Order: sequence, then structure tokens, then C-alpha cells
Amino acid sequence: MRNLPVRTARWSARHPWRAIVGWFVFVALCFGAGMSVGSNPATTEDFRVGEAGRAEQMATEGGLQRKPTEHVLIRAESGRSLDLAAARAAARDVTDRMERLPEVASVAAPVRSADGAALRVPVVLKGAELDGKDNVGPLLEQTEEVAAAHPGVVVEETGSPAISQGVNDQRGEDLALSERIALPVTLVTLLVVFGSVVMAGVPLLLALTSIAAALGLSMVTSHLLPDPGVGTNMILLIGLAVGVDYTLFYLKREREERARAGGRLSSAALVELAAATAGRAIVVSGLAVIVSTATLYLATDVIFSSLATGTILVVAVAVASSLTALPALLVTLGRRTERKAARRAERRAARGPARRPRRDRPEHGRILAALLRPAERRPAATLVVSVLAMLALAAPALGMKLVDPGKDTFSRDIPAMQTYDRLTAAFPELKVQHEVVAQAAPERAPEVRRALAELGRQAAEDPLFVRDAGPAVRTSPDGRTSVLVLSVPHFANSGPAKDSLTHLRDDHVPATVGQLAGVETAVSGDVARGTDYVEHERGKLPLVIGALLLVTFLLTLIAFRSVVIGLLGVVLNLLSAAAALGALVVVFQGTWAEGLLDFDSMGAIASRVPLFLFVILFGLSMDYQVFVVSRIKEARDAGIPAREAVIAGIGASAKVVTSAAVVMVTVFSGFVALHLTEMKQMGFCLALAVLLDAVVIRLMVLPAALLLLGERAWRPVRRLPAPPEPVAPAFENVR
Repeated sequence: MRNLPVRTARWSARHPWRAIVGWFVFVALCFGAGMSVGSNPATTEDFRVGEAGRAEQMATEGGLQRKPTEHVLIRAESGRSLDLAAARAAARDVTDRMERLPEVASVAAPVRSADGAALRVPVVLKGAELDGKDNVGPLLEQTEEVAAAHPGVVVEETGSPAISQGVNDQRGEDLALSERIALPVTLVTLLVVFGSVVMAGVPLLLALTSIAAALGLSMVTSHLLPDPGVGTNMILLIGLAVGVDYTLFYLKREREERARAGGRLSSAALVELAAATAGRAIVVSGLAVIVSTATLYLATDVIFSSLATGTILVVAVAVASSLTALPALLVTLGRRTERKAARRAERRAARGPARRPRRDRPEHGRILAALLRPAERRPAATLVVSVLAMLALAAPALGMKLVDPGKDTFSRDIPAMQTYDRLTAAFPELKVQHEVVAQAAPERAPEVRRALAELGRQAAEDPLFVRDAGPAVRTSPDGRTSVLVLSVPHFANSGPAKDSLTHLRDDHVPATVGQLAGVETAVSGDVARGTDYVEHERGKLPLVIGALLLVTFLLTLIAFRSVVIGLLGVVLNLLSAAAALGALVVVFQGTWAEGLLDFDSMGAIASRVPLFLFVILFGLSMDYQVFVVSRIKEARDAGIPAREAVIAGIGASAKVVTSAAVVMVTVFSGFVALHLTEMKQMGFCLALAVLLDAVVIRLMVLPAALLLLGERAWRPVRRLPAPPEPVAPAFENVR
């Protein structure tokens, strides 16, 4: 395994067309396999956690689970009064049309709002709750036809299925937008780095084919781990970033070796040299991202598992492309370059000796040199100032508030969300519903029903609940399960809605149905789902973070055989991740940046964002850690003293790391332009973290710390096996 990069590169260099064709065949097989088996979407059961999940399980056993429901709202034009006769005629038309649809299970009688200004027609769809978005299309079409047939009133439709469909459509448009932003900027960056359209196209080609292969593999793996619909986003996000980065590191090393060889080595030998250095670093870096991301499985959450699977697959495929197809492409392009160089040399020889010798270009520009200068000249002061600045940026993370974003937080650019606002304004009892589920022996059904009815009466006297809703108790045919639905006139993420859940669980349920021995009770609903999900994540956080720190330290220790380097890597990764999360709180938890970044603040951070970002940022930070420290270690292994090795290694890697960071920041920044606030938060935090890591951590904190530690940083761990010596490249084609 330790010499796999060199052996693979050697084979690819000797059989370039086999390697290139084989890579595209592999991509086609992966994508084809995925398309043939399709994706296995997650079901409602896959999302259940905590007491809310237990309540939903009991309700499902009794056939009383929540059904996908649409509401057709019939109202007057703004500023006019409702023509009740026209509204009732439209409601009858809606009912007749909906009842004929095979997707519809039932249509309830029209309900008039308290102020008489609107009617709504509830329509229940067939199938599970999450299937509603796939079946709502025909209902929306019928609603449009009713609206056209009844111009005297406004007829529009909303509900969780219509909103979910709108969110999916918007997410698809957003992803297309982010690609239109990221791809051209990435190509321009690569053109600046390489100065060649062909060489700039190689990283993009391999990144896009890696994404295609990973998408196919993700469809296959979804039959083992269900897909909640977020894995594709992560494959595109991470795939373009690491795919370009890995190729960039390899290409720059091959160019560096080519310049150093001065035409004495063939393209095949140069590729092997790059594989022995950059190739091995890519393997270690990819393994670091994979291992760190795998800790998300410990969260036992279907969304985190899907995000982890997508990231692992695309990183693994990107590493494979860098070890197989990339060496073959470099040899093929290198031979063409060599032929052109030979012809140019012949023409120069015919013209005579050059008048002015070409000056060597500096390894890094003035800006990078200026950034490196403080650490080189005053390492102690640079370390203190940089760390204090990062800690100051991280401090707001201590005040982070978490919330599970529900439909109330979705973009109002979605038509169904605009209708949802009008619906909940006319019918505030639809904003939030709690579901109290009780399960007992069938003979106790009357007793349970009476206790739930008493619970409904108590809730009606609580100012946090809707008083005139007239809650009714439903009981399963077998008499074992009963459900009481209580309405709250506040949105799910509001303080009163959360207080109502606390009152219900801590006061009303224990005082009524909770008094019955042998009766199992649980509360679910819009607020309970979000509350229990956040608590579930908080409970898993110590386990995931602890495992992440451990595996990161062990991987660095094995790669560099130094306890100090391992600990330093963990501390620096913690620092950059914490600083990015602190900035996330400053920007998104308040309201001052709403107009700047086009979002509506939730007053909190989406609950999935911090844990996911912390893990992913550790993996991405390990990318730069491995590449930079590998260059320093190369200099150390060559016998250069610690101080000079640090300066040489960081100087040699600074330009390529900065170029890679520009690509990543560009890709991640594209997600800030998306509509979904959760994706905005992820894109912003990832972009900022990569920028801080590449500039502050790798150019200031890391060199300052290593310069202060000196030789102590590189003391090997004696009990670990000696580090592998790369297989020497085959130089039979030395010129």
C-alpha cells in the first residue's frame, strides 16, 4: 500500500491509453450501474428520533400516522371582500376534481376562516408522508384549472407536499447556478496557474468524471443506506473542490520535477517522481478526509450518513483518478510537449546562442513572501497574534443557538410558501400541531379516550394553544392506539411554540393520560420533531468529536511518526474550524447581514450545520496539513536543518496551496448564492474556513510554531515501524 502511488503511476505511464480508456470505462460502469438500479429514497421511518419518533412509530402501528395533506385556499383579491357564493362554487369544483384523482385518498368539507374572508379545502393524498411531493403534481394542475374557471375568486394550493416539491425545484436551479459560477472561475484560476488551456482542462475533466462516478456509486449504496436527497449536493460540492485540488497538487509537482530535471528525464520518469511525493501525499490526504468523514456515521442519523457516504465516495474516486488516469494523461501530454520542445530547441540552435539567459522564476510571489515574512523573522510574535485573532473570531461560537429548520424557514420565492403564509394568516391553527399518542390494551380504549379528552380541555385553557379548535380523539380499529391533535397559533421555530411543547410534555400529559398505569404516551408534531432532533445531535456530538480528534491524531502520527506534529495538526484544525463557526454565528445568527447575503435570519444556526462542518473542515484542513508538512519532511529527510526545512517546505508549497484554496473558496462561495439558508450557511463557513486555513494557519501559525519547536517537532516515535521508503522511479529513459 505504501508504494501504491508509484507502482500505479508506473503502470499508467507505460500503458497510458489503457489507463485512460480504463478510467472512462470505470466511470461509465459506475454511472450506468447507478442509473440501472436507481436511488433508494429514505422513508419517514428513517428520520425518527427521540420521543417524537417513538410517538410516530406508535401512531403508525395503529394506522393513525400523519398523512400528506394539501390545502386549497379560496380567497378574494387583495382589498376586496369574498364572494361567498363564488367561493363555494369553486370549492365544489375543487372537491369534484380532486376526488377523481388516483393520488387522492380523501377530500374534507370546506372550512371557513374565523373572519369569513377565506375558505380552505383539505385534500389528503395516498401513500406515506414523504411520498406526497412525488404525487402532488396532478393536484396542482387541477387547482390551476379551477382558478382559471372561477375568475371571481383566487384559488391557490399549498401544503407540505407542494412546498417540498417547490424546495426540490429551487434546489435544482440553485445547484445549476452554483455550477455556472464555480466552473468558469475554477477554469480561469487554473489558466492563471498553468498558463495552458489543455493543462487547465485536465483537473476539471478528472473532477467532473469523478463526480459522475461517485453519483452512480451513491445510487448503488443508497440500497444499503437510504438517500434522504442531500448526498448529491455534497458530491457536487466536495467533488469539484478535492478533485481539482488533488490534480493540481500532482500537476504542479510534475512541473516542478520537470523544471529541476532540465530535460534529462522522460515524462514517464517525471510522473513516477511526482507519484512518489505528491501521489503519496494525495493518498494520505484522501485517507484523512475519508476517515474523518466516517465519524459522521456515529451520529446514527440518516442525513449525516448520506452526507458521509457521498463525501467518502467522491474523495475515494478522486484519489483513484489522481493515481491512474492523471499519470497517463501527463505522460501523453508530456510526450507531445517534449516533441514541441525538441523542435523549438532545434530552431534556437539554428539561430545561434541566446543573447540573454532566462531568469528563474521565484517559487512564490511577492504577496505570499510578505505573508511568510512575519513567521520567518518573528515567529513568537506571529504565533501569539495569529492565535489570538483566530480565538477572537471563534469566541462567538460559544453563543451558538441551534434550530431544526422547518418549512417556515424556506424561501418565499417558492409560490407554495407565499400561499402558505396567506393560509396560516387566515387559519392560524394550521401553523403548528402537536400529536399526543397513547397506546394501551384494547379494553382500556374508553379510559384512554376520556383522559385524552380531558387533556384537550386543559390545553384549550392554556393561552399557548388554540382555544376553539375542538380537538377530537381518534382511535385505531384495534383499540390499542389513540391520537389527540392540538393546534398552536405560532410558527414552529418561535418561542411560544416551543413553550407549548414544554407545557404539554411536562404538565398537561403527566396530569391526564400520564396518570394511567400501563399506558405508554409520547408527543410528536412539528415542534417535537425539531426539538428532539436537535437534542439527538447534541447527545451524539461528544462521541463524534472525540472520535474525530482521535483518528486525526493517529493518522497524522502514522504518516509523519511525530507526536508533536500529530498534536499540532489537531490543534490547528480545531482552531480553523472554531474560527469559521464563530464567524458563522456572527453573520447568520443576527440580522445585520440579511440584505448583504439575501437571507432571512432564523436567529440560530441550522442544527445539522455545525457538526457536519466541523467534521468536513477537519478533513479539508488535513489536506493542506499533509501537503505542507510532507514538503517540510522531504527537506528534513534530505538532511536540511529543521529551521531551513520549514522555510523551504512552506515556501515550495505556498503557491500551490494558495491556488488550491482559491478553487475551493470559489466552489464553496457559490453556495452562498443559493436560496436555502442551510446551504448558505454551509457554503459560507466552508469558504471562510478554507481561506483562514490556507492563509492564517498554513502561512503564519504553522511555520511560526514549527520554527519555535525546531528539532523537537521531528523526534520520531521509536515504537512505530520505520516510515516506508518510496519505490525508486525507473529511470531507464534518462536522456
